[in-house]
Amino acid sequence: MEQKYVMAAIGAALKAGEKILSIYNDPTSDFEIESKADNSPLTIADRKAHEVIVSILNETPFPVLSEEGKQLEYAVRREWDTLWIVDPLDGTKEFIKRNGEFTVNIALVYESIPVVGVIYVPVTKELYFAVDGVGAYKCKGIICLEDNVITLEQLIRKSEKLPVKEVRDHFIVVASRSHLTSETETYIKDLKKKHGSIELISSGSSIKICLVADGKADVYPRFAPTMEWDTAAGHAIARAAGMELYQVGKEEPLHYNKEDLLNPWFIVEKKREH
Repeated sequence: MEQKYVMAAIGAALKAGEKILSIYNDPTSDFEIESKADNSPLTIADRKAHEVIVSILNETPFPVLSEEGKQLEYAVRREWDTLWIVDPLDGTKEFIKRNGEFTVNIALVYESIPVVGVIYVPVTKELYFAVDGVGAYKCKGIICLEDNVITLEQLIRKSEKLPVKEVRDHFIVVASRSHLTSETETYIKDLKKKHGSIELISSGSSIKICLVADGKADVYPRFAPTMEWDTAAGHAIARAAGMELYQVGKEEPLHYNKEDLLNPWFIVEKKREH
């Protein structure tokens, strides 16, 4: 994958994060909250982040599938072997609650597999990024790419390779802060029987996938609806860190640019041995 496309995605995520934070930190902002057709919230920050990202990614040869953009018919999309899948503001509910657990998600998908992933957490200034065949990394305290042209290699040197090996004596499960279903609770009970002592971490947005890729959690079960833009960037990061997003009950991972953009239920964990 050409570095310029990876750096375009990273630059777009950072600029979108800056735009989101300017709204988030403005005491006079009411976020201009609307309800979408599925009753999920939409704010001015979602719309502004979308505009920033699309303006940058439109300079690349690849089409953009964004949560806040116009959804094209599958007859058009199925001709795309490579595309960007974007969630300009993942965790809008967390944004509205002002708990900081929201992200910018950008993935490049090739033949249904996410090969580049960028997730930026604006409040903590943590950047997760991954390139298939190169690895997954986390860069702390980053706000923008410096004016002098920074290369991918330079960014990698400033970053920590994932997963980070942690020594611990208990099993850690990460779960959704806003979508803890009865199926998830049953799955967690089964893990308690298997592992004895387990720790449960609650978090919002794609940070949950990053926690597994980072080595801070062992598994993230998702027995609730998600869309492709919720997971594509995190999936690329997880894959590059030696993890996988498996469909529940199958050995098969999630696929992208499907006719139906709704994901099946999934579990994020270490790649299984066959």
